[in-house]
Amino acid sequence: MEIQGGKKEYDKGCISLFRILFLPLLNIPSGHHHVADVMKRQLETCETEIQCEKVDLLSFSYGKLENLVSSAYLYWIHRFPNLYSSLYKFAAVKERKAEHRFFAYELFFLAKMKQLIDEAKPDAIICTHAFPSYLLSRLKQMRIWDGLAINVYTDYFVNSLWGMKWIDYHFAPSVHVKNHLASMGIKESQIYITGIPIDPVFQTQRGNRDKKEKLTVLVSGGNMGAGSIRRFIFMLQPSGNIQYKVLCGTNEKLFQYVKQHNDPYIEPLTYITSKEEMNRLYEEADAIITKPGGVTISECIAKDLPIFVYDALPGQEEQNLRFLKEECLVQELSNWDRGINPEKEMLRVLKSDIKDHQSKKEQYKQQIELTDPHSFIIHHLKKLKRA
Repeated sequence: MEIQGGKKEYDKGCISLFRILFLPLLNIPSGHHHVADVMKRQLETCETEIQCEKVDLLSFSYGKLENLVSSAYLYWIHRFPNLYSSLYKFAAVKERKAEHRFFAYELFFLAKMKQLIDEAKPDAIICTHAFPSYLLSRLKQMRIWDGLAINVYTDYFVNSLWGMKWIDYHFAPSVHVKNHLASMGIKESQIYITGIPIDPVFQTQRGNRDKKEKLTVLVSGGNMGAGSIRRFIFMLQPSGNIQYKVLCGTNEKLFQYVKQHNDPYIEPLTYITSKEEMNRLYEEADAIITKPGGVTISECIAKDLPIFVYDALPGQEEQNLRFLKEECLVQELSNWDRGINPEKEMLRVLKSDIKDHQSKKEQYKQQIELTDPHSFIIHHLKKLKRA
């Protein structure tokens, strides 16, 4: 290992075949899956023989039950957001000891987790969701499995379900999360600030922004086009100063709604699978309006793109928004649902406050300690193999 510029980097080297298991949760498109997919692709393209597999534990354990749980989750957060928010704060935000037990989860899933590990035979397990992380930590504590266990946090806070004490390494998105983990008794040598992992294509800086008569603003509702985005679009009332491009994700109804809205300044875009195409849109944009999902926000911070938040889904996005506002990384559009045109507020911010917000993004990026987590993983797999 060598230290360059105060940031930890690891040499890449040829090693024998290693198996790495990624564990998000549920099969709906989410930051947990995006981060797992990004890390999986990068590890598989290293100069090493690495075999990666991504598994949803719920589908593995109980098959079609996953579809029911995913549908129930989406229905709940849209139809009863306040109830979901309250229960999430009680279940996931409430402070607990690092070794707190969740016996019901263990009863139904601990044996299934062991079965998955027995079948996959991984050398390392990377958890991008709290639920499998908790179960993995218990198996490590019971000495049932002794491979390399890593938590990769995909939001800007840590909910209380994550496995802690028996996880080998923690990839944290910020100093704030690192300090929280340390307060839970995790050794500082086990915590590395990586940011939320994103595709390398988004790490390139945007070019100089030439002044132009009409600005371009992306509007994102997430991959599923979820949230109150339709109501927000109705309230936009474009003046002609901004061309809006709405990322509709897989939400065909949203795409048709925007299309039928028939406003020349609001253009709907279908689900974009190409990272290069998404990066091009970031490059062309002057700002983005979005929800505070960890991956989207991280991509926009990397691109130094001004970020406006119009809504937050109950649960983790609410917690993300709290952190992002405190750190001045985003600007909340808080009055649009009271009949106030959000475009005026955006234009005011873009003309006046934007330099301060951009400097905050630079400060955030300077916190990164581990610039190459993939080589870090390989380095420690080699150490385990030698041991």
